[in-house]
Amino acid sequence: MSFVASKKMTTFDWVNYTLLAITSFVCVFPFIYVFSVSFTDPDVYVPLKFYLFPDQWSLAAYKYLLSTNSFLNSLSNTIFITVIGTALSIVCSFTLAYTLTKKAMPGRNFMLSAVVFTLVFNAGIVPGYILVKELGLINSLWSLIWPSLTSAWSLIVIKSFFESLPAELEDSARIDGCTDIGVFLRIVIPLSMPAIAAFTLFFAVSYWNTYFNALIYLSDSKKWTLQVLIKTLVIDSDSNGVGQAGAGGDSRAVPQETIRMASIMLAMAPILFVYPFLQKHFAKGVMLGSVKG
Repeated sequence: MSFVASKKMTTFDWVNYTLLAITSFVCVFPFIYVFSVSFTDPDVYVPLKFYLFPDQWSLAAYKYLLSTNSFLNSLSNTIFITVIGTALSIVCSFTLAYTLTKKAMPGRNFMLSAVVFTLVFNAGIVPGYILVKELGLINSLWSLIWPSLTSAWSLIVIKSFFESLPAELEDSARIDGCTDIGVFLRIVIPLSMPAIAAFTLFFAVSYWNTYFNALIYLSDSKKWTLQVLIKTLVIDSDSNGVGQAGAGGDSRAVPQETIRMASIMLAMAPILFVYPFLQKHFAKGVMLGSVKG
C-alpha cells in the first residue's frame, strides 16, 4: 500500500489523464451549452453565440414550456408509460425469470429456448406493427408498454441472479410451511432488492426515452411522448408545435433556441436526479448473478 501511495506520476500517466480530461470536457461541453442557453434571458440572447454561463439568468423558456398544453400532455404521457411500464416490467421479468429457474416446471425447456431464440432473432418492425394493430393498440399509450414489458437479456440476467441465491433458504422456508408464492415474496424478493433497483432504472430509462415506437404507433399529437415532441422542436425546428394543443403564453417573446434547450433540459432532469440514488446498485445488482461459487 505504501508503495502504491508513493508511486510517482510518469509521463504515460500525465498523457492518460490529459486525454481523459479533454475527452470528459468534450462530452460535458454540449450539456453546458444547452444548460446555459436554456437559462439565458430572451432580452440578451444572441443567436449562434457560445454561452458558458448565461449573461443574464431567466426562467422565461421554462415558464413558457410549462404553460403549454402540448408539453404538459407529452410530459404526463411519458410519466404514465414510465411509471406503469416500469412497474409491470419488473413484475413480469422477475416472476417469469424465477419460474424459469425451476427445473421441475412443465415446459420450462421450451420456454427457455423461446426466450433465447428471441435474443438471436428479431421478427422486425412490420410484424411488430401488425401485431400491435391486431391487438387494437394503435394510437394508444398501451402500445408503448405491452410489447416492451421485458426482454430476453433481462430475463437471462435475472434468472442467473436467482440461481446464485442459496437453495437452502427456499428449502428451509418450505419446511416452515411457506408455499411457492410465499417463498418468492418473503425470501426471494427481499434478497433481490439490488437487482430490482438496477432493473427499475434500466426499464425506467428505456420507457422515459421511448421515441421510435411512439413515432410509428401514435398519430394523435395529444398522445405524443416527450421525446417525440422534442424531436419536433429540435430537428424539425418547429417551436410553434409546442402550443398546437392550445398553449398559453406567446412563443414570439421567447427565442426558439432557448425553448428547444429548455425542453431538452426538462427531458433529462428526472433521470439525472434519480440516477445518483440508484447508480450504486448497478454493479451489485447485475454482477451478483454472474459468478458461481
